[in-house]
Amino acid sequence: MSRAVRTAAGSVAVACLVLALKLVAWWLTGSVALLADALESVVNVAAALAALAAIRFSALPPDSNHPYGHTKVEYFSAVLEGVLIVVAAAVILHEAWGAFLAPRPPDMPAQGLAVSALATAINIAWARVLFRRGREVRSPALLADARHLTADIVTSLGVILGVALVTLTGLLWLDPLVAALTAANILWSGWRLVRASVGGLMDEAVPPELLQRIRRVVSVHAAGAIEAHDLRSRHAGRLTFIEFHLVVPGDMRVVEAHDICDRIEAALKAEIEGAVITIHVEPEGKAKHHGVVVL
Repeated sequence: MSRAVRTAAGSVAVACLVLALKLVAWWLTGSVALLADALESVVNVAAALAALAAIRFSALPPDSNHPYGHTKVEYFSAVLEGVLIVVAAAVILHEAWGAFLAPRPPDMPAQGLAVSALATAINIAWARVLFRRGREVRSPALLADARHLTADIVTSLGVILGVALVTLTGLLWLDPLVAALTAANILWSGWRLVRASVGGLMDEAVPPELLQRIRRVVSVHAAGAIEAHDLRSRHAGRLTFIEFHLVVPGDMRVVEAHDICDRIEAALKAEIEGAVITIHVEPEGKAKHHGVVVL
């Protein structure tokens, strides 16, 4: 079992534990805000399951129907999580409106807040793990799960603050107000998540800083060639696809040109984990006199 799969399975277990704790907090207090927080955690469980399924499927090797592999399936999981975040925000706003129309003081607020704080602390610790592992294995599904969990943490902190203020001040309308504000923050997080995932599905180019690194590596390790042009790149899950045309002297032997390509590929793969490189060799008559100049 890979690290990404183990981490995704851990997310399912953590999400179930946190959901159970939040349901206990709601049962102790009867707070509508804490109920909304628990309902948001139901979405967390579904999102964690979706991420686990996506990561397991994306690890399948290329086949005749999917010669470039299955890594893009992780973006579908990320989009699903973004949609689930929006659904969670809608549920919270609905519950907040109901609490505003019929406010009631929470029962056993101290005990309920303590249980909710414990659940939030677990989420904070696990979100840090997800961000670190997601970057290490370059998994959009794990990173999406981490961002989703971060949104849940913001929600939980807002709900805890709202219930605490209601208890201290007796102003019952503060509870639904804070819940509505945290729902707005969740909507913003969901939009950013969906936007990033759609970019991956649309073969968006790699970030400018990464593109500059690619150009530098090609320039430094292409000794013997003339230039590289028509450089294109894209992300597909944890893979980075890079392709370009390499112009070499017209009288260069095939084996020499192949050695240059091997040297460039080895350097790119050492610089960028998960790089998949395609190089088209052309004679000097095809030079465009722009692109990557060989140092």
